[in-house]
Amino acid sequence: MIVNYIFASHLGKRRSINEDSAKVFNLEDGLLSIVCDGLGGNRAGDLASQTAVEIIHKYFLENTQLDHLTRMNSALIEAHNTILQMGSQSEHYKGMATTAVAVFIAGNTVYWGHIGDSRIYLLKDGKLSQVTKDHSLVQKMVDNGLITSKQAEKHPHRNIIVKALGEDKECEPDCNFFFLHDQQAFKLLLCTDGLCGVLNSKEIKQILMGGENLEEISQNFFNLVEEYGSPDNFSYVIINNI
Repeated sequence: MIVNYIFASHLGKRRSINEDSAKVFNLEDGLLSIVCDGLGGNRAGDLASQTAVEIIHKYFLENTQLDHLTRMNSALIEAHNTILQMGSQSEHYKGMATTAVAVFIAGNTVYWGHIGDSRIYLLKDGKLSQVTKDHSLVQKMVDNGLITSKQAEKHPHRNIIVKALGEDKECEPDCNFFFLHDQQAFKLLLCTDGLCGVLNSKEIKQILMGGENLEEISQNFFNLVEEYGSPDNFSYVIINNI
């Protein structure tokens, strides 16, 4: 499968430091995309997100003998352990943590990994689906029937997450895979909550469907998030097939 991609990371209007990281790597056996969001309020969030991207990339480069799903899960755990170790060795880095979403496209298979509240979306056949499920307090409340998904979008505690790389001693990311077909048009979006926490799913779908090319889609995301005040850093990777 041949794909195009674009990625960007923006400061937003209300932050002095960008604690997000977004990168795409062309590897010999596939395309690896990673988006991370260093936890606001924690120390060295920018370093945590950068470290996660670097370690996940390094792990994929060095462990080509593993099956891709194991590789994804282990790469996230390796990033978690590295961030934990850095936090234990320096008072300045104590408590550093980050969310992470990663996608590895090998042939017609998409392998993905996720921890925190950054998200992966898939647009296919005119339908937008959220691939990941937030590791957040409000998602737990939705799962337990305490609030609706609509209420969760505006809940005052929607930014409280319950899992992240570097937060707890144990790391349990969600990892899975799905298949795509060459002849079937699709778009993948990996993003931090600075985007999906500002735009609703209808707006995300409209932008993904509306652009002539990835550059225009990227610009439209930037314009709308900025129009809404961009209260946080916002980063994304957009991928489509040719």
